[in-house]
Amino acid sequence: MNKLLRTAVIGAGHMGKHHARVYAELPDVELIGVCDRDRDRANEIAKKAGAPAFESAADLLGVVDAVTIAVPTVHHAEVAKPFIDAGVAVLIEKPIAPDATTAAKIIEWADNSGAVISVGHSERFNPVVLAMTRMGVQPKFIETERVSPFTFRSADIGVVFDMMIHDIDIVLHLVKSRNYKVHAVGVNVLGPNEDVANARIAFDNGCVVNLTASRLALKTHRRIRVFSPDAYLTMDYQNKTGLAVKLDANADFIKLANDRNLENLSQLTAADYGKMLKVEPLVTNDIEPLRAEIESFLDAVRTQHTDAPTPPAVTAHDGLAAVQLAEAIVAAVNSNDWTL
Repeated sequence: MNKLLRTAVIGAGHMGKHHARVYAELPDVELIGVCDRDRDRANEIAKKAGAPAFESAADLLGVVDAVTIAVPTVHHAEVAKPFIDAGVAVLIEKPIAPDATTAAKIIEWADNSGAVISVGHSERFNPVVLAMTRMGVQPKFIETERVSPFTFRSADIGVVFDMMIHDIDIVLHLVKSRNYKVHAVGVNVLGPNEDVANARIAFDNGCVVNLTASRLALKTHRRIRVFSPDAYLTMDYQNKTGLAVKLDANADFIKLANDRNLENLSQLTAADYGKMLKVEPLVTNDIEPLRAEIESFLDAVRTQHTDAPTPPAVTAHDGLAAVQLAEAIVAAVNSNDWTL
């Protein structure tokens, strides 16, 4: 039987309310409280989750084993530090920090105290991403598109840290390289920060990535396409669906051309391409990404002091790497003077 873990959520905003709900639903977990400086907001979310409300995070020290930090990004470090120093496990919503320097400090604090740190890149747990990961693809080209109407929730940051950060984490997870060159452009329309951005990343292992993010669209699209030597995959994050065209599954296509001694495929113009090409739907599990993320975090907490500790799926170092690439993209965007 698992030890009962005492948890809390600090920050009762858009993401905090969902963390509180999941903690309240999980077995072997006790939601100790929901904390927010807005007492009315804390009361509202805490009541729905069946837990007490708190105004001060300090009141939770000493009574919790793990907390979610879902306050605005600029406050992540200051809110998380007392818990990390006390050895409390912390799940920090993405991005881990507003800059790489602060992210590195969070890692240093955790190294000193031994606290488990995870970062809320929940897209990593999207069923289509999990299905793609199981395939073990080695990408050579990745293209992502993440666009939506403006939500007004993150007006203090640009679209790279607001939206593109999801895809940055997925790309780094797939490519498994930290050496790259960045070219990027962006436009700010609604405020001082970029609202539309496109980045082209060339990794030292040969993979090239094109990322697009916009919060000025009229509709929401969240898509990724991955090209590898063995397969082509296209996935819809929003609808949790995907398709794969695998080289080995389409060997008959190539064999047909060889059997007919064709010089090139243009001689198959009379063939029905749609019937010949074998496309497979990705096999996905019907899971809630946030729930899977929190379960991974809590598994790391439970196994921390065992002979076989399990790190969280998204570590603090993953969070730092995503912020470093996001900073490089923003710097490249800002280096392009569109007025010239």
